[in-house]
Amino acid sequence: MSEALIAVETAGTDTSVPAVSGARQFWRRLRAQRAALVAAAVVALLVLVALGAPLLTALEGQDPTTYHPSLIDSARGGVPVGSFGGICGDHWLGVEPQTGRDLFARLVYGARVSLGVALAATVLQIAIGVAVGAAAALGSGWIDQLLSRATDVIVAMPLMIMALALLAIVPAGFPRTVLVTLVIGLIGWGTIAKIVRAQTLTLKGLDHVAAARLSGWNTWRVARRELLPGLAAPVITYAALLVPMNISVEAALSFLGVGVKPPTPSWGQMLTAADVWYQAAPQYLLLPAGALFVTVLALTVLGDGVRTALDPRAASRLRVGTGRRDRTGKSSEEATA
Repeated sequence: MSEALIAVETAGTDTSVPAVSGARQFWRRLRAQRAALVAAAVVALLVLVALGAPLLTALEGQDPTTYHPSLIDSARGGVPVGSFGGICGDHWLGVEPQTGRDLFARLVYGARVSLGVALAATVLQIAIGVAVGAAAALGSGWIDQLLSRATDVIVAMPLMIMALALLAIVPAGFPRTVLVTLVIGLIGWGTIAKIVRAQTLTLKGLDHVAAARLSGWNTWRVARRELLPGLAAPVITYAALLVPMNISVEAALSFLGVGVKPPTPSWGQMLTAADVWYQAAPQYLLLPAGALFVTVLALTVLGDGVRTALDPRAASRLRVGTGRRDRTGKSSEEATA
């Protein structure tokens, strides 16, 4: 239906210039942002490291769980033998204090846990949020009220406190990585549900949606063909900003001792064990902290770039607000005049 309306509206226009698809416009705007491209390259590299963790550790000849007591100086309380935390040809980043486990292997396998939990939790949050938000906007009055109040309850819940409570009462035999993913995903969908509901209510008033309803389409077909494409931009934008938030939540839960349990490596868990070794073995603290910082920063910058590329009005407002000048030295206001 929307395709038909667009065809009618553009029937009298000049068709000599081909229309640029939405995807091409998005990539063109995203390529214009150098910071977003650098962030995307960093994120891609981190994903490759996480996926290739077995290969990387095989090249090093180590694994994340094997103890090396001979590399630990027990007389000094478990400090690694050698300089810079025991860095050598066999251990590229040294070894852990007190255990002697290879630090590089645990760092790359920890990327698997941190990124995997964050991405899986984000997908779960988006799925639940889109379903609840769209159902509330398209349903009858009492359905909207019921789902909206349930969303308010979820939004009002303190995420960390609820996660701590749920993780503390679940049996120890339950897979901890899956549990952390479920807890984060099932508690953090409230905001995206509110965004989807508000956007769906706005889209319902547009002409092409009204035309689809008048043509006899049912609610599901209208939502699938007319509403979901309009929801893509805000949902993708929020998802890109949600991933670094979930990484921080997983790291915080592991740091508090209720997240991923040893021997499964996690960056937050490594920070927990490193808090007493920052003077004797500073690399044990700096490496996972640096990995978390770079990952969250790259994902945040990429998310902001995606938001700007999907919403060109943000870029135009930025140019107008900063008085951006063109190559002739004139500001945007002067060029318009």
